[in-house]
Amino acid sequence: MATRRHILAGLIASAMPRLSWADAGSPAFLAAARAPDGSFALHGLTETGARLFAIPLPARGHAAAAHPTRAEAVAFARRPGTYALVIACASGGLRARLTPPEGRQFNGHGAYSVDGTLLYTSEVVAETSEGVIGVWDTAGWHRVDEFPSGGIGPHELRRLPGSDVLVVANGGIRTDPQDRTKLNVETMRPNLSYLGPDGALLEQAELPEDLRQNSIRHLALGEDGTVAFAMQWEGDPAEPVPLLGLHRRGEALRLCPAREQDLFAMQGYAGSIARSAGLIALTSPRGGVVQLHAEDGTALATHARPDACGVAPVEGGFVVTDGGGAITRLTRDGFRPLDRADAAWDNHLVRI
Repeated sequence: MATRRHILAGLIASAMPRLSWADAGSPAFLAAARAPDGSFALHGLTETGARLFAIPLPARGHAAAAHPTRAEAVAFARRPGTYALVIACASGGLRARLTPPEGRQFNGHGAYSVDGTLLYTSEVVAETSEGVIGVWDTAGWHRVDEFPSGGIGPHELRRLPGSDVLVVANGGIRTDPQDRTKLNVETMRPNLSYLGPDGALLEQAELPEDLRQNSIRHLALGEDGTVAFAMQWEGDPAEPVPLLGLHRRGEALRLCPAREQDLFAMQGYAGSIARSAGLIALTSPRGGVVQLHAEDGTALATHARPDACGVAPVEGGFVVTDGGGAITRLTRDGFRPLDRADAAWDNHLVRI
């Protein structure tokens, strides 16, 4: 329940002028990075890789959530984390610092509601890895609700296009709250869970039994509601498995293997995923490659790019960031350099 202090904070916040993304230079992407001196920042980038701003972070970042209209972003700590910073990107000022309830940890991702009045955060109960979705009011930045994620170890969550239905990638892995040791690899059961804005479990999809060690991690959504999901294999590394899947509500999961010559190129690890121009891109910093699939999941090509992980859509293809600081354009024909930063880009490139 909102306190008097929260209500006053919300009234003050609503009275303040809200700057648009144009006031922040019209960035196309957000990305966290580590500088050579070991410091961390959240960067705003153009479609050509030019840096518009760099806002300091207290520790390593992971992903960010961009407000649908105002120049505001929430930067999440690398999981398991205890900070999420609400940043005014036009000024670089800190609007709020979110902290999960006692015994909880943020899990690196969040999503705004359609109208931007709520923020949903991916969280776990530290001792059990039980998944929780936190709900925050974005006027006064106080917590107003929470509900189960539908599984163990939720990671990315997204809104289905044009709605406040959430789809959650429950990775299925229980981890030690201190050192992230994986505790249940033999019994893990990842799933995709579809949740209403009130937390109601609308639908759930699981992998087949022989692939239950394939942790569902990241999501890319089509305008028709099709969910493309990226996985990380926790089973026998000598056994090649699909790392891309597709799902649409009311239908069965579809798994999309790589080409035979590329079965081991990803080394069982998909770090991020994006959709653009009839293509799906899967990155693997572990394998040093980016794989392209058609929208129906058909494998098309594998392109080498050392330590590539961040990927986001642009017209005609993708922009990819890597740990060496490079920002590149990827199309069906391969990579083209755009820019380079004196920084190591982290896991995700978030489209605004």
